[in-house]
Amino acid sequence: MEGIIIMALESLPITGQLATLNQAQGKLLDLSIEFGPRLFAAALILVVGHYFGRWVGRLLDKMLKHMDLDITIRQLLTRIVRGLFLVLFLVMALQNLGVDLLPLIAGLGVAGAGVALAMQGVLSNVAAGLTIIFTRPFRVNEYISIAKEEGLVENISLFSTTLSHVDLSRVVIPNRKIAGEILHNYGEIRQINLTVGVAYTTDIGQALGAVEEVLRSNPRVLQEPRPVVQVVTLADSSVNIGVRPWVSVPDYALAIGELNRSVLETFRQQGISIPFPQREVRLLDSGR
Repeated sequence: MEGIIIMALESLPITGQLATLNQAQGKLLDLSIEFGPRLFAAALILVVGHYFGRWVGRLLDKMLKHMDLDITIRQLLTRIVRGLFLVLFLVMALQNLGVDLLPLIAGLGVAGAGVALAMQGVLSNVAAGLTIIFTRPFRVNEYISIAKEEGLVENISLFSTTLSHVDLSRVVIPNRKIAGEILHNYGEIRQINLTVGVAYTTDIGQALGAVEEVLRSNPRVLQEPRPVVQVVTLADSSVNIGVRPWVSVPDYALAIGELNRSVLETFRQQGISIPFPQREVRLLDSGR
């Protein structure tokens, strides 16, 4: 009899745990029945909002292309529209779940103020990026020099501008370093500045004609704007001829080497002398 009582007493905690587990399962089941359809509907709203926003973004991008807008502005407007649609569908999903949005918005406002103070550098980049995008001091595929860097503009975003170099490297400049700085925008063409010296005994007309012929025969040199070839300096040992043609930005480095070689070969063929620097030294007798 005592053994049966002991066994009954030992079984009481297990029975209590089972009752608690059954109660929790029942509660979860009730919550699933009550909120399951809402959660499913909210997830469905978010998925629909994602794909709907992408579709609207693609449609807007096609419309903006016909307006001949800059690619950076098109991308910015497309992303803003997609973001607005995602926020709209997110609000719809939260309302479907029965979330009170007013306290949430107030909390986000307070949190946003703190985040803004902590991310002043990022926000200054965004403000500068918007200034660059809408004032358009330079565009994609233009060659610029700024902040002691230069290169071909590859991408303009809200936070930074990416430049590419002829050595295949990239420079990422924060937009706040660009706004307010002196900008040299070469556009899509660059002017080469070469100087070649000839002897004072040289027929200048022949030398200028030889250089002009080299420029006409090089396919990288643009004929419009017209290349500038002229005497620029009467130096100590030579008459210096300035050679300033325009080329496309990607051809800049290659064209310099090709023109230097062609001018040298042409001068040798026509017997035009490129003199070495010379100094005349006279020794005066002091009378001793």
